[in-house]
Amino acid sequence: MDEQDFRPPAPRRDWALFLDFDGTLTELASSPDAVSVDPALPHVLAQLERELGGALAVVSGRPLAEIDALMGVVLPGAGVHGLELREHRDGAPHPPPDDGAAAAVHRALMPMVADDPRLILEEKPGAVALHYRRAPERESECRAAMKAALAGVSGLHLIDGKMVLEAKPDHVNKGYAISRLMGAEPFAGRIPVFAGDDRTDEDGFEVVNALKGVTIKIGSGESRAKYRVASVEEFLVWLEGVASRLAATK
Repeated sequence: MDEQDFRPPAPRRDWALFLDFDGTLTELASSPDAVSVDPALPHVLAQLERELGGALAVVSGRPLAEIDALMGVVLPGAGVHGLELREHRDGAPHPPPDDGAAAAVHRALMPMVADDPRLILEEKPGAVALHYRRAPERESECRAAMKAALAGVSGLHLIDGKMVLEAKPDHVNKGYAISRLMGAEPFAGRIPVFAGDDRTDEDGFEVVNALKGVTIKIGSGESRAKYRVASVEEFLVWLEGVASRLAATK
């Protein structure tokens, strides 16, 4: 199959569009708070949401409050891999239950991070992430420390991202998030489309493929996605094209 065959299909008005954030809508950065959002992106996403009747959501490992602040616009979404859900832009996120397990993992990892400022420990609602992008040689140590911390709690498991290890509830992933959103208006009954770049997006690809939807991998690497776009820059151009084509077919 040549490169042409991997390009996403022409847009449709009955799509439900689900978008990862880091590595998909923005380039990856050395730390979560160092990302840069293209100034045109919030406008493009707001236009897409209107054209799709509200059926657009950002599905991210970040908390929704962070996405809102970075984007400067509130959109439907799923934060922390689906622990937070907001079906409508004017709705309040459904907060995750808190049994203290994530806080216990956070406390266990704090001494390691305190000894190395290159490591970043991110506390999220119901989850915790250990970033080692600025110290890649410490991956094995970070993994061992995370596994040791998880051994002391129940109900959480380890997932791998790009230079990040995350502890989150057993039943929660991006596939779960998309399934939940697809069961609610305005997403229900539409064709799901999901774009992502990381291993944490593969659960979403699996669910969307099972629903006969469209799955798009950003960048290189093995993936369950049916289509592929080479870079964040190329994907943003594609999104702008989708918005323009939908607006032109009213």
